[in-house]
Parts: sequence; structure tokens; C-alpha cells
Amino acid sequence: MKVLLGQLTPELGNKKKNVQRIEETVQGGQADLALFGETFLTGYMCRSDFKRLAEPIHGESVRSVSKIAESTGTHIIFGMPELDEKTKVIYNSSVLVSPDGGVQVYRKLHLATFGPFEEGLYFGKGNELSLFETDIGRIGPLICFDSFFPELAKVYALQGADILTVISASPSTSGPMFEKVIPARAVENTVFVLYCNLVGTELNVVFHGGSLVLGPRGDEKAKGKYYEEDVIECEIDLKEIPPSREMRPTIRETRFDVMRKIESFAPPTPKGPTPSEQTEEG
Repeated sequence: MKVLLGQLTPELGNKKKNVQRIEETVQGGQADLALFGETFLTGYMCRSDFKRLAEPIHGESVRSVSKIAESTGTHIIFGMPELDEKTKVIYNSSVLVSPDGGVQVYRKLHLATFGPFEEGLYFGKGNELSLFETDIGRIGPLICFDSFFPELAKVYALQGADILTVISASPSTSGPMFEKVIPARAVENTVFVLYCNLVGTELNVVFHGGSLVLGPRGDEKAKGKYYEEDVIECEIDLKEIPPSREMRPTIRETRFDVMRKIESFAPPTPKGPTPSEQTEEG
């Protein structure tokens, strides 16, 4: 299987231009699966403009990407602000468009709302994992901060995922952490991991790139440049998964009895004032 990571700089607020970038990147590449970063459709630092830019899952932009997928034979995953037409809630979503016109969506579970991140101000939290079923394999989608929660990747692997896809808007300050966490998700679950990060500067945030293709033993298959646009193309073979699981049987040896105990665990209520109740003196 040929995979492609479009490590690009989206133009803030210009959906048509960013869809055009997707088309230019996948045309002629003959990739089976192509990834683009978190909120690539609009750019990440849109803030209150997300309300204006968000679209339903079968809106104009997804239809445009669907035509690209059909004409190129490529499964395309990209990030977008998705409007739920019933509830009017906007979600930070990862969308898979297949060449046969199928559309599948995952809504980010763990919103980053700390430091320079403001996702909780603009997005609703997703409530469930969404294993993407395709004719090239089963794909477990995650978005950026989600990858710091190993239970999500574990559940996908137990559901039969062959590949974890992590679309990201990770700034340079977070780069060293992602370069530890992303390989760990591959090793823990003996799956391929495709990590596609944004690059460039939006407002005061610098995205550093460094996208990765990792094998089921955590081995690096390909890596994107830092601080530059890059298109990473790589061949992967899902036949690597069974022998990797024989050598490191983390899926077979999963303790479901212990997982059930973890499920019922509730952390104690912290003592003392909450952060919002603390004074400037602490």
C-alpha cells in the first residue's frame, strides 16, 4: 500500500484554496491513502471564524474532496471544523473520503485547551471512537492531543485496526513529546501509525512538521522535514503486522479483567481550590 502525508501550510480561512492543495498533492501520486493535517480545510488558528467556516459532513468541501478521491483512486483523510446540522455544535473532525464516495468521520475526543490552545472555546467534545472500514484496511483515526491517551489506540487495535492515523496541529514546543508518544502507540499496539502534522506559522503559533510513518515495531519508515512543506510518500505492507504480534504479543496478552477494573475506576476528588478559584498569588 502506498501512503502519502501532505505536510502543508493551509491558508487561514480559504477553504477552496486548501481543497485545491489537496487535489494538487494527490494528483499523479497514485497513493492508496493520503493524509492532511488537523483542521487543514480552514487552518488551525481561525478562532471565532470557525463558526462561519464550519460545514456539515456532506457540505460543499467534502463533496469537492470526494470528487478528488474518486478521480485519483485515493482514500483521503483531512481535518475540518464539522457542523452538526441537528445540534449546531461544531466539532474538530477527521474525515475519510473514499474513492467510492463513502464518507466516514471521527470527532476529536480530547480537546486541547491549555497553553496556546483554545479548542474548548470553539468545539464540542466527541463522544465515541470511529473505526474507519475501507477496502485497504481498518483505520483508527485520532487527532493530535488524542494520541496522548493510550487507551484510545488500544481500543482501536482490539477492534482490528491495521493503521492508526494521527492528524495534528502540533507546534514546535510540543515536538519532542510527540516524537516519543507516536512511536509508543505503534509499539504498544503493533500497528502502523501515520502522523501528519501541519507546518508554517499561524498567528503566534509555529507548526514544525516532522510527520512520521511508523511500522508495527515502532520502526521509522519515513519522516517529514522540520519547518518546511513536505510530501512524504512511502510503501507499507500490512503483512508485517502478524509476525510483529508474534514477537511482541501485546494484543493477545491484553488483560480484559484488569481493563474492566480500570473502567470502573474513579479518581478521588482533588482537595483544595480549583485553578479557577485560586488567586494570582496561588
